[in-house]
Amino acid sequence: MSGGAGCFIALRYLWGRAHEGGRYLRGAVTGIALSLVPIILTLMVADGMISGITDRYLELGTGHLQVYNFMQPQSLEILGPLIGEVEGIRGVWSEQYGLGVLVGKQGKTGATIRAVEPSFWEDPGSGKYLITVAGEARIESDREVLLGEALARSLRAAIGDTIRIMTLRLTEEGRTIPRMTPFTVRGIISSGYRELDALWCIISAEAGRGILAPELSSAYLMVKIQDPHRRADAMALLLADLLGPGFSVYTWKELQQSQYRSYESTRQLLLFIMALIVLVATVNVSSATSMLAIERQRDIAVLKSAGASPGATSRIFLWGSLLTGLSGAIIGIVLGLCIGISINPIIHGLEALLGFFSRLFHREAIKILDPGYYLETIPIIIDWTAVFLIGFFTILSSIVASWIPARRAGKLRPLDILRKY
Repeated sequence: MSGGAGCFIALRYLWGRAHEGGRYLRGAVTGIALSLVPIILTLMVADGMISGITDRYLELGTGHLQVYNFMQPQSLEILGPLIGEVEGIRGVWSEQYGLGVLVGKQGKTGATIRAVEPSFWEDPGSGKYLITVAGEARIESDREVLLGEALARSLRAAIGDTIRIMTLRLTEEGRTIPRMTPFTVRGIISSGYRELDALWCIISAEAGRGILAPELSSAYLMVKIQDPHRRADAMALLLADLLGPGFSVYTWKELQQSQYRSYESTRQLLLFIMALIVLVATVNVSSATSMLAIERQRDIAVLKSAGASPGATSRIFLWGSLLTGLSGAIIGIVLGLCIGISINPIIHGLEALLGFFSRLFHREAIKILDPGYYLETIPIIIDWTAVFLIGFFTILSSIVASWIPARRAGKLRPLDILRKY
């Protein structure tokens, strides 16, 4: 019996009439499809979250590379034009980073002070993720400041308000003395990820040199390149050779190493758990194949009486398991992709529905994705390689799971079967 004939018989069993045994295989298809929906959805949400958070850190936080000179930090500023001429460099900005206390009309709170060149916020990469909540996202004076949305909310600061930034400076005797400097709020901004911008207090580079003591802050050059995901390591080596001894170049992977490893570990763990669910669903194919073989014993007897070999008979049921896994994989992946593409409207709709019931019972509004820990909007990322591997794993697991019942069906003796009927 040819392979085409075996495939045709298996296809008839799968999508034929229910009394021909197809109900068992179709039940297995349903189980596989339902198990694949959450793994595809988890893959898309995890990749979207990781990509969205990572890109925001790259474009608004650490940059792609950072250049330090710990012995002579003041020498960094003159190197900006030199580094900017290197092929593949998108931009170079000097930044001074320190800590301070902001004092407003409604209280005070700690903040991270970023003194960066104003042109950094005009970069296309920065503008892609920077959200202007109020005012303007630019600084024109050394006494203007941009505040992160959460920081402005804690101070109840509005556009045009005056806040004071308290920093420390060192005297010649080594004592620390507080310094209070007034600033006017020019804008309130957000990156779309609260953990990144919650404590942002952004001033001009010139203002930073005036209020941040070199001994109590860090100064570096922030560099952006054309392809940070693939060329960061190579560009870091190139700049290290160009600048020579005394300079250190760090990639974004090194600057946030523990955080990115945590994201990837969480992603792998979630996919592993979802894969176990798929594996359990594919095991149902074994049960479905066994039930199909029991119900179609007369077909087996007729085929063997007509000369079908045990191997050819087994291949019919292996074809059935392959088609079952393939059908379940296609249906599950398509459903998962459709839900994943619409995940943001779905989440917003669920939040609105839960919020309605919360108001009925005088409870606080429910947020499915807390913006303090997650992105406000999940980017849609489809890893087609991972999707293909998930589908291949599903089909392969279905075939392996049905191997034993298929072989048993092939070993049935037609004479014993015909005696029963």
